[in-house]
Amino acid sequence: MNTELIINVTPTETRVALVEAGNLLEVHIEREAKRGIVGNIYKGKVSRVLPGMQAAFIDIGLDKAAFLHASDIVPHTECVSEKEKKQFQVRDISELVRQGQDLVVQVVKDPLGTKGARLTTDITLPSRYLVFMPGASHVGVSQRIESAIERERLKSIVATHCDDLGGYIIRTAAEGALDHELSQDAAFLRQLWNKVLERRLKRPTKSMLYGEPGLAPRILRDFVGTEIDVIRVDSRIAIKALREFTDEFVPEISDKLELYTGDVPVFDMYDTENEIQRSLDRKVELKSGGYLIIDQTEAMTTIDINTGAFVGRRNLEETIFNTNIEATRAIARQLRLRNLGGIIIIDFIDMISDDHRHRVFQSLELALSKDRVKTNINGFTRLGLMEMTRKRTRESIEHVLCGQCPTCFGRGSLKTVETVCCEVLREITRVNRAYDADKFIVYVSPSVAEALEGDESHAVAELKVFIGKEVKVHSEPLYTQEQFDVVMM
Repeated sequence: MNTELIINVTPTETRVALVEAGNLLEVHIEREAKRGIVGNIYKGKVSRVLPGMQAAFIDIGLDKAAFLHASDIVPHTECVSEKEKKQFQVRDISELVRQGQDLVVQVVKDPLGTKGARLTTDITLPSRYLVFMPGASHVGVSQRIESAIERERLKSIVATHCDDLGGYIIRTAAEGALDHELSQDAAFLRQLWNKVLERRLKRPTKSMLYGEPGLAPRILRDFVGTEIDVIRVDSRIAIKALREFTDEFVPEISDKLELYTGDVPVFDMYDTENEIQRSLDRKVELKSGGYLIIDQTEAMTTIDINTGAFVGRRNLEETIFNTNIEATRAIARQLRLRNLGGIIIIDFIDMISDDHRHRVFQSLELALSKDRVKTNINGFTRLGLMEMTRKRTRESIEHVLCGQCPTCFGRGSLKTVETVCCEVLREITRVNRAYDADKFIVYVSPSVAEALEGDESHAVAELKVFIGKEVKVHSEPLYTQEQFDVVMM
């Protein structure tokens, strides 16, 4: 199966698309004016401690104070057994930090909406094969490395580099890596952490000590070990920088870099632009005729499945089951494509058979197994809804590309013309009672003006008789459907 990374670079924006067998699976967008800060390390100052929330707000030099929960001020526990984790009890936030204290923190979540960035004191520094954990003393191995012999081999090599400075997690990409490659990674990470420690002493509070690389090199680093056939870049300057980066850090993918010089923009050639536009739609059509409705709210994302035009071949239960199975694959793709995270509630079409439910659950698990972001499926609730979570560290593609609608202000719907007409008539009555006027001119949108002079003209005539004054309707092309003004003359 052909898998390609497409990198589109402009002075203001970098976009990376993962395309597998012609299908767009992931899109990552980073704008120079709003670069993500996940992974960055800062020297911050505790601006406020909230014992009631077990949290503190940290000033790291951004517009909004960042959030640090007491549970994020803990030793490394990524690869520690459950028995050992019990000894790391979350203490009271007042015992851990105090107002005015300087603190070295790392961003684990970008600012999302009205919320500031989320922080941790549990610092990690990733490279192609390893993740360095300052202050830790153990070596962890990715669970995706299944061979017990390989796990022990890797662990024995990396363990020789552990000391008081820190420990390591061995990434999935390290499977099959040579001794010297692991040693080089360990030496690079230790040198990087020493630079962070030096900057901590020299730089003032509220300054950055370490910044994650830009989107393109970060994606290449994270895709080490995955089956990428080609990486196409449409910028000569960018591909030169990426070649230097890959030669130094990920030489195994250097030969996969290709400069795209076609006449058609690279995203247009792969139909990526249209796919991105479709990813903003609420409705996702299924090949069978069914469809999904995806609604993203601040707290969660809901996905509703419908049979639509799909009538099946045998019976209703079989039709429902086939639609739900097809929907699991579409849902897994949409979660990756839209970068949806947090709580996700899926309303599959009701199934009578427990076997069908189990097979739908397994199908969703299989479809999500290729997702690089951590997911957790909790199964069906008593109401027949599927609950799951997906780790969220960055804004969804909708939040990156779109803003609040100036007409509905994020409500997602407009008042009908009939509703606005009623509001206009009520407003005229209210103003007439409060003020002395000879006549009224109403400025409304063209659609409302047409209704007031057409279907609702009888209501306007009755109002004129009721208040005993002239009412004129004026169409204002620049007004939105809900906008109107009542002017006294």
